[in-house]
Amino acid sequence: MSVRASLLRFPVDAEAQESCGIPWGVAVTPFSSGDEHGVAPAYGSDGHLLPRCENCWAYFNTYCELEQWAWTCALCGSLNGLPSHAIKRYSQSQACAEMSSSFIDLELPVEESTEAMQARPVYVAAVDLASSEDFLELIKSSLLAALEALGPGSLFGLVTFSHKIGLYDVQGPIPVVKNVFIPPETEGRLPINLEDVMPLLSFLAPVETCKDRIAAALETLKPTTSWERTTAAGQGLDGVLFGGRGFGTAMDALISYLSSEYGNTFALARVFAFLSGPPDYGAGQLDTRRYGEQYASRKEDADMALLPEQTPFYKDLASVAVQAGVCVDLFAITNEYTDLASLKFLSIESGGSLFLYSNTDDSTLPQDMYRMLSRPYAFGCVLRLRTSSEFKLGRSYGHFFPDPQYENVQHIICCDSFATYAYDFEFDNTSGFSRHSEPPVLQIAFQYSIVVPTLETLDPASKSGSRPKFSLQRRLRIRTIQYTTAGGINDLYDNVDPETVLSILVQKVILASLEQGVREGRLLLHDWLVILTAQYNDAFKLAHYDNGSPVSRVDVGFSQCPQLQPIPRLVFAFLRNPLLRFHEEGVHPDYRIYLQCLFSALEPSSLHLAIYPLLTSYASPDKQAYPRHSLSRAALITSGSPIFLLDSFTNLIVYYSPTADPSLPFPPPHDCLLRSTVNKLKQERSITPRLLFIHGGHEDSSVFENYLIEEQDVDGTGITSVMGFVSFLEEITRDVSEYLK
Repeated sequence: MSVRASLLRFPVDAEAQESCGIPWGVAVTPFSSGDEHGVAPAYGSDGHLLPRCENCWAYFNTYCELEQWAWTCALCGSLNGLPSHAIKRYSQSQACAEMSSSFIDLELPVEESTEAMQARPVYVAAVDLASSEDFLELIKSSLLAALEALGPGSLFGLVTFSHKIGLYDVQGPIPVVKNVFIPPETEGRLPINLEDVMPLLSFLAPVETCKDRIAAALETLKPTTSWERTTAAGQGLDGVLFGGRGFGTAMDALISYLSSEYGNTFALARVFAFLSGPPDYGAGQLDTRRYGEQYASRKEDADMALLPEQTPFYKDLASVAVQAGVCVDLFAITNEYTDLASLKFLSIESGGSLFLYSNTDDSTLPQDMYRMLSRPYAFGCVLRLRTSSEFKLGRSYGHFFPDPQYENVQHIICCDSFATYAYDFEFDNTSGFSRHSEPPVLQIAFQYSIVVPTLETLDPASKSGSRPKFSLQRRLRIRTIQYTTAGGINDLYDNVDPETVLSILVQKVILASLEQGVREGRLLLHDWLVILTAQYNDAFKLAHYDNGSPVSRVDVGFSQCPQLQPIPRLVFAFLRNPLLRFHEEGVHPDYRIYLQCLFSALEPSSLHLAIYPLLTSYASPDKQAYPRHSLSRAALITSGSPIFLLDSFTNLIVYYSPTADPSLPFPPPHDCLLRSTVNKLKQERSITPRLLFIHGGHEDSSVFENYLIEEQDVDGTGITSVMGFVSFLEEITRDVSEYLK
């Protein structure tokens, strides 16, 4: 469990927090294998016996004062009695995890009703047949990669959708598909339950015995013809095709179908839904004509019109999926408007992920599928943050849904080791920490389930020996952190974590964009930087006054505070990011929604790369020159290096300068330092970055040059000028001067 605070030393009171201008909070990655320093938790058992405070319900931890018969809570200061089993347990201080570490992971007993559950991993692929041959070829190769990542004992089902739903039985000698036609009406439901079409246990096939037949079934997938679709949609052959992708009805029926075995065969079923365009048939169909509207002529904000969902259908369906133990990962492979603003809820609110690929040619879908299924994940998670009494949680950000009954409790359906959540803090009183000698304490409790494989031995006479079996394990992970308070504003600024500040800012700006539009999100970010710069200049007495008015000598580079120096560049880059660019600049609304979903779940270091990419130079493929450059052409020229590696999280670009020595091998050889660096970055990433090799002067370098943002206008006009970042700082200087008047 990684926990990164925006301020490593906490402000002493609300006045100190307000005057520093830095958002105060944390970014939490609950299922990461270690803490922010890579240290693993202390593992143990009997999590249900861990003592809890009778006043605030915090868990016993290493910061609590322990006496022979009682303990004092480190969060609220209450004195609690120790039960007899705990007295015996804690008499040997290092014998249990909670006495040896403030970061623990304890096993919980499983309820009797869950012990009988088979808990087999269940995966279902839902494939769009109202598509093209290229689309289906990509899906086939992706699902074949997925099958290689699935462990023995997993169950796999294949369903297709267009104007009809196709269920595949691959457990016989040849694959059999049974179809059900989808009613075209928006309120229509299937005339028959899928269980009556094919029993669920015939549909879900064991991967270890049916892998070849699943592959054979995939080979039979063919796009539905336009004749089939137009006939089904009730349209003439000479008309424009509007119907044929009954995604909403198909997902509704599939979730209901799977729910019958929830809690019996499986604890979580993962559905991979592959879309080649917008749902345009049956229930849940979306009207994509709003993308072509002329908003400017009507003096409407296009971004405000395209960011909200147009129907609650998929949000409601996500709630049904949660109740059925189904998590949906949505893969959109299309460059046409698909209205992800409406569809995103089905994935992010059911615990899944949203992926967008603009074409089939250079899509990393097969690698993403394999990577996603190869890494561990937790499900049925509950996340709770508790604080010592002087401060409390403000807002919470991330892909979870809040508990309807308990405050500050979040439910996460499915959580991998990368998923990150952000939290704001605020003071609960006016005195803050100043009157107390006890330091501030934060405790994060994360309860989760995992499926653990076990081997069940069969009859010794049987030649098969053993077969895979799965059991459900419930665990409780707790991290308790004690912070110190800053001695003053200089101390606060020296303990800023700029990456975590960016994380919290991105969450706030995304929220503002969704509620009030992109323009409001940009204003919020710009104004925050102006106020921070003004407060910093005021604190350090750097703004010089002439006859009562501040002159333009304002320190916008934070020269007195190294920890603040990256912030202007991060804000500048964020304003240039497609997330905050306007619709009229050509930013596709689906791409914006995809970035919102991606950025709001990234841990701080990855988000930093996505906002302001890392540019590294190499003297040769085997020798690094400089570890970091600013994103400008001037940096390329002055470095004199022939090779550059740019990492923007989603892309890795190896760029050879036009002046590079022709004797340098291009592309770099597989056994060099540069290649091993690239491979390591690819392995550590939650998604597969696209790798590009560009030889400057010999081929189009625009993909690389577009990342050199410091010489581009911040307003997004696309007109490059040598004054990009510099002019931005000048604008901030003017606004700070106005603010300080």
